[in-house]
Formats: sequence, structure tokens, C-alpha cells
Amino acid sequence: MTTPLIRVGVDIGGTFTDVALAHEGGLATCKVLTNYAAPEQAILDGIAEAAEAAGIGLGEIGQVIHGTTLVTNALIERRGAKLAFITTEGFRDVIEMRSENRFEQYDLNLSLPVPLVAREHRYTLAERMGPAGEVLLPLDPAEVARMVQTIRDGGYEAVAIGLMHSYANDAHEVQMAEALRKAAPDLPISLSSVISPQMRELPRFNTVIANAYVQPQVADYLGRLVTRLGEAGVGAPVFMLHSGGGLISVEVAAEQPVRLLESGPAGGAIFAADFARGHGLDSVLSFDMGGTTAKICLIENAEPKTANTFEVARTYRFKKGSGMTVSTPVVEMVEIGAGGGSIASIDSLGRIQVGPRSAGSEPGPACYGRGGRAPTVTDANLLLGRLDPDNFAGGAIPLLPEASETAVTDTLATPLGLDASEAAFGVTEMVDENMANAARVHTVENGRDIEHFTMIGFGGGAPLHACRLAEKLGIAELIIPPGAGVGSAIGFLKAAFSYEATRGLFQRLDGFDAAAVNATLAELETEARDFVAAGAASAETTTRLTAFMRYSGQGWEIPVPLPYKTFVDGDRDEILAAFDAAYRTLFGRVIEGLGVEVTNWSLVVASVLPDTPAVTRHDCGTPVAGLRKRQFYDAALRRTVEAPEVERSAMAPGCAVDGPAIIVERETTTIVTSAYRCVGQGDGSLRLIRKGDKS
Repeated sequence: MTTPLIRVGVDIGGTFTDVALAHEGGLATCKVLTNYAAPEQAILDGIAEAAEAAGIGLGEIGQVIHGTTLVTNALIERRGAKLAFITTEGFRDVIEMRSENRFEQYDLNLSLPVPLVAREHRYTLAERMGPAGEVLLPLDPAEVARMVQTIRDGGYEAVAIGLMHSYANDAHEVQMAEALRKAAPDLPISLSSVISPQMRELPRFNTVIANAYVQPQVADYLGRLVTRLGEAGVGAPVFMLHSGGGLISVEVAAEQPVRLLESGPAGGAIFAADFARGHGLDSVLSFDMGGTTAKICLIENAEPKTANTFEVARTYRFKKGSGMTVSTPVVEMVEIGAGGGSIASIDSLGRIQVGPRSAGSEPGPACYGRGGRAPTVTDANLLLGRLDPDNFAGGAIPLLPEASETAVTDTLATPLGLDASEAAFGVTEMVDENMANAARVHTVENGRDIEHFTMIGFGGGAPLHACRLAEKLGIAELIIPPGAGVGSAIGFLKAAFSYEATRGLFQRLDGFDAAAVNATLAELETEARDFVAAGAASAETTTRLTAFMRYSGQGWEIPVPLPYKTFVDGDRDEILAAFDAAYRTLFGRVIEGLGVEVTNWSLVVASVLPDTPAVTRHDCGTPVAGLRKRQFYDAALRRTVEAPEVERSAMAPGCAVDGPAIIVERETTTIVTSAYRCVGQGDGSLRLIRKGDKS
């Protein structure tokens, strides 16, 4: 009998680094504080702790799967390479002109985000490709030679090349890159025709710039991580979770780090989708709240919603449009600065505001006793009785209530004329309302009614806030999975090897050219299969095809799933019907009499995962007695309630406790408010059902 492969999932967050180790005897998990100076050290410490708990040696580990916020943080904090950008003459300022969208139309002092590449480091070539790939202006070799010298004289650490219509013909980008590589073999070079071969120059240019900007740093970090793991005795191959929710090799990740933008949150969406599948839920709201941010994602038919563009490094109150749009496959979610470490303050109008600044792990919330002085969400929860100061993170991090009270009183309560508990309630209520608003907007934008969704909450902070969030949203059922505190890391272990290849190919549907589409799709399939084979050569795979389509004259397109097959010209009616169905789902109607266009194609090849077993679900059951009584502030009742404290391990299938109740475990705490009852499920999940509702 073959021994199962021992696998480790590691998620580096803004506050904690989470580790999940799957072995023959089960699952060992742990949380350690993130080390900002050396992120790999927290990984080594966490793996060692999990391996010791599982009783295995480091040399027995067969696979390491990693997700990281390193790329996102580098873009937000502007910690990247000294970068040059080479583009077509006349398009030097595209990334500064942006889309001309005012994301806050009433702010007269609105300032746009500063581009990653200053104007003096953006260079142009007198060349031009047409939208069909035709050469309108050849690239002069003499100009290429002058550009090479300019780059060498500038002392640049990386170069991004983004020429007009290179998605249709990459010859000029390749010519420029080959000349640079010949003159400077060690210089990292990113081509838009490789990183993002899609229509629209703004997101394409942004994407190749972002990739080049972080590539040296990410390559150095990943190389350092692999080396340190080997020195510690972990000789297993390392794979990365990409933003689209699949696994890629560490070598691919080092070449295309922009694909790692949302790798950690994508793991959480996979985690939630797996439980949605087991519970037979078609409409799920994934709620992931950690130490720095909260992420909300729609999961339908056990698949997270995905997109081909993503906005990173928003600069204006997390408003849509204030960040940098990149075109890379992502699990689509809304992310706000609402985590346990989010800092509370008073704005100019005398209102309590929370985030987006976070205390992170250094110094952390005031109650950590590591030098933090600002009040955070964790401090507020501690003062409201929702956290046990002696049993936080299994007792590994003793909390200091007096430090929380001082921080909340000095910064919030005294200036507002409140007591500490009132101010703490204001902090948590503001966080919950911000998350509820984000969830409402996200579901409405996707044409969905949120009240019909089931929430799956995970991350260290979500179980504390999930019931109150569900109350605000009118959601009748929540699920808190086992291992919720390290959900993203567990999600890494459930991810398939996958790769999404994309290509711009513009066609009006009434002039549909099946031969051109088939040729493009064949190239995309070859590209995707080669990447998947690097990690799972013998695995059975599936192929998923999406066309991005719009009505003629519209400024944006929608994703339209299509069957993957060899197309014929007569398939235009089938494609149009699929577009009509997708458009009607989003907007409630179709527009008669307008032509339809296809702009980009996306093809995903993924390894097939084992089926998730169906879960035995329980509506009610045997009451469970608490270990002791504790008090916490119930926001809906606006008063402190007395509640039993129950060990998570006591919530066996069919065991139940009525709210108010507190359910404790090592990585997190679940608050069951007075409006809900909690029932243990067949897979170890906690099912929270609104009182009076039936399954």
C-alpha cells in the first residue's frame, strides 16, 4: 500500500503566517507571527512546529505549497526594482492618463495614484503594429541598439516592454528583448506579449510593469526560501498558488510573479468551495477575515467566481478605480481593510473609522504587549469579552486587557465622551457594517440576492464577526469549517495544478472566423498544458474555455463560458445564445438589435481532484454543556449577555448549543449570537442556523 504524500500549505499574511500539514494521521496546523524582515523564517518556524505536532521528521515532507502577499505588499509599499518601461512612440503616458475615470467625483482635490515608473524612465520606440498583427512601421535595428545603450547607462534593475498590439504580433517586443538579453544577460525582462497578451493597452502595460517591478525581489525571496528549506532538511519541491486558484512551479512564479497577486486569498476561496461542494450548497458567500484585511467572494455551484482583471494597491479608501488595473487571472473578490489588526481612529467629523492601516504583527495590537499603542479591532473584541486573554492562539500569545483599555480610552473613548466598552462596540460595529456594505455591493454588482446565500467564514477573525455580519445581511445559515483559523493554508492543499492562458483576438460575431479561433485555442492549450505538466505530468486534466464578449459600442466585456471544442462557422448562434444568457444573468435583460463582439479568449487546463464526499448535515441535536460561563457584548441586543463556553472538540455531529454561546479552539473563537443556534456537522463543521428557520 502506498504511503500518502505528506504535504504542507503555508500562507503568509499581514499579521500571521498559517501552516497546515496533511499527513496519514490527519492534519496539523499552527499560526506564527509573520516575520517582515525575513518572511521565510516564519515559514520554517511554522513547518517545524506543525511537523513536531504531527510526529514526523522534516525530511518526510513530500511537497510544500505556498501563498504569499509579497507581491501585493511590494506594489502597495512601492518596494520594487529600479525599472525602465519601453513602449511605442506616442504611448509613453498611457499609464499616467489611466482611464480618465474619477473614482471620487465630488473630491475637488482628488489626486491620482502615481505610476510605478516615473516619466523619465519611460522610453519609446518608433514602431507600430496594427490590431490584426500587421506591421505598420518596422522597428529599426539602429534604434534598438540605441535603446540598449540607454538602458545600460541607466543602471536599471529590470525592464518592462509593452508595445502596441503586441498581443496580435510579438515580433517587435521579441526583437527588443533579444537585443537587451544579448547585451545584459542577467537583466530581468518582462514582455507584455508573454505576461498579458490581451487587448487594451492600459491593463496590459500595467501588468507587465507590475511583473517587472517585483520580479527581482520575488525571485530572490523564492530562491532564498527553497535554499533555507533545503538547509533545514525539507528537500521537497515547492509550488506556489497563483491568483486564479491553481498551483504553478516555483520557477514559473519567479518568472511571472504578477500571477501571485492574490495567491493567499485565492486559497481561502478554494477552501470555502470545497466545503460548499461537500454540503451541497449552490450559493455561498466566502468570508475570510484575517489580521489585516477581510475578503468576500461569491461561490456558485462550488466554483469561486473568477475574472481576468484585478485592481491592486487602491489608494483612496479602498475605492474601486483608485488602484492599478492589471490583467491576470484571479479569483474575483472584494477586499477591505478590516482585520484584527486594523487600527481605529476618529476622523475630521468626529466619527470612529477603522482601517485601512493595520498594526500587523510588528508591533501588533496594543494587547499583544509588543509596543503597539493604537487601538485595533482585536483590542475592541477583547474588551467586549469575545476573546479570552489567557487562551488566544492556544495560549501562545497572552493578551493584556489593560493595554487594550488604555489604547481605546486614550484614542477613542475620552475624545468622544464614551466609556471604553462603548467605544469598543463602535469599533466592531463599524467594521461589521463596512464588511456588510462591501458584501451587498459585490453581490448586487454580480446580479445576485445576498439573502439567499450561505456564508462560510474562516480566517482568524471571521468566526468572531460572522454571526453579526449575517444578521446585518439577513443570511439565515453560516458554516464555520474545521481549521477555519488557517483556512487559506488548508485551501492550498485542496488546489489543483492549473494554468490559465489568455489571448486577445478581436472578432465581430457576425464575422466569426472559426479557423482563426481554433488556431488561437490550440496555441493556448499547448501553453497551458506545458505549464501543468511541469507539476503534474501524469494527472488527468480538464479544460475550461471562456470568451470575453460585449455589445458593439460598449466599453467593457463580460465572461461567457463556452464548451471547449473545434468550432465551425455555424457555431455563432450557439455562442450568441451563451452571451445572451450570461448578459441576462448580470443585467436582467438583453439588448436587441446590437452587434456582439469577442475581444479576448481564456483557456484553463487543470488537474482533476478527488471528489469531495457528501456531508451528513444536522439541523438540531443533543444539547452540549459549557465548560464555564463567560460574558460578551451581543451587538444585536445592545447589551452584555452570559454565555456558555464550549470546546470546539465537544461539537460532535448532531451536538448543539443555542446562542448566546462561545466556541473556542486553538486558532480562533466562534461567537454565536442570541439569534442563532450552532449544530455540529458530519465533517466537523459548525453550522449556525438562525432561530426559527428550518433547513
